[in-house]
Amino acid sequence: MVEILIFSIAGLGALFISGYAVHMFVGGLVSIETEHKLIVVVCGAVLCAMAYMAWDVVQRRKNGR
Repeated sequence: MVEILIFSIAGLGALFISGYAVHMFVGGLVSIETEHKLIVVVCGAVLCAMAYMAWDVVQRRKNGR
């Protein structure tokens, strides 16, 4: 149970850092709407990657590997 809390905090931190990195990279170079769209796309990709990793861990634990 404690590991779920730790993984959740790490995941939220990764999403925050990803969004902030996009803001720092393109902030001021493009319009606000474009920046927000880029942040959504990048955070969505990071979220998908984290979901896949969590799914993989569950599958490995289920199969006993």
